Amino acid sequence: MAAIFRSIPRAFRGYLCAPVPLSARKFSQITDENRTLAGKVAVVTGSTRGIGFAIARRMARDGAHVVISSRKQENVKEAVDILKEEGLSVTGTVCHVGKAEDRQHLVTTALKHSGGIDFLVCVAGVNPLVGSTLGASEQIWDKILDVNVKSPALLLSQVLPHMETRGGGCVVLVSSAVAYVPVPRLGVYNTSKTALLGLCKSLAVELAPKGIRVNCLAPGIIKTDFSLREETMPNMLPELKKVFGVQRLGEPEECAGLVSFLCSSDGSYITGENIVVGGFSPKL
Repeated sequence: MAAIFRSIPRAFRGYLCAPVPLSARKFSQITDENRTLAGKVAVVTGSTRGIGFAIARRMARDGAHVVISSRKQENVKEAVDILKEEGLSVTGTVCHVGKAEDRQHLVTTALKHSGGIDFLVCVAGVNPLVGSTLGASEQIWDKILDVNVKSPALLLSQVLPHMETRGGGCVVLVSSAVAYVPVPRLGVYNTSKTALLGLCKSLAVELAPKGIRVNCLAPGIIKTDFSLREETMPNMLPELKKVFGVQRLGEPEECAGLVSFLCSSDGSYITGENIVVGGFSPKL
C-alpha cells in the first residue's frame, strides 16, 4: 500500500491529504443540485406494473420525464393517468419489445419530449414455460431469449446515438436473483436472466469510452403479479425464506431507489455491476 501511495504524484497526494477540503461548500452544492434527475429523459420498458412501474414513478419523482411502455394500451393509459395525477412528467406508448417496429416507435416517442434520451431501463420480460428445461421447444427458447436478452441489446442500439448526442447516459438491465439461485422448472427463464449478467459486463466495457454506464439489477422474490403467478413460486416461498436472510417478500419500491441512484450523478463511477436486491442470500 505504501508503494502504491508513493507512486502518486506529489501534487495530487497533497490534494488528497489537504487538512481542509479545497471547496467543501462548492462540492456540497454540486451534490445537492445533481441529486435529482431533473431535465433528463428516461425510457422504461415493462413499466405499467410491478417493478417497472415503481421504477418509472421513482425516476419521475426525482425529476426525469419518463416514457412508460408495455404491450397493452389499456395498461399504458392507466399507468400514465395515475402518474400524471401525481403531477409527474410522463408519456406512454404501447411497445412489445420483441418487435422492431414497436422499439422504434418507443424511441421516437421519447425523442418528442426534448430530442434526447438519457436513461434506458429494461424491465420487460416473459416466461411462458414452467417445466423441463430440456423439454422446452425451440419456439419457447426463441421467445424467452428474444424478449429477455436480445431485445434490450437491440433497443439500446437504437437509443445509443441519442445518448451520445446528450454526451453520455445510463442503462439498467433488470435480471433476477434466479441468475444466481436457479428456481426449479424455470430453467429457460433462469438461463435468460443469467445471460443478462454477461450482457451487462460486455456492454459496460464497450460503452464506457462513450460515457455510457451499464449496470444490472437482480431482484429477489418481489411482491409482483409476475413472480407470484408462477406456478412454482407459492409452494417454494417457505424454502426460499430459508435461503434469503430477510424473512419477507420484497416490495417493488425497494428496487426503484437503486435504479434512480445508478442513473444519477451519485452513481457516476459505477458501471458493469450486477447488484442483487434480495434480502441477502449467503449463496449468491
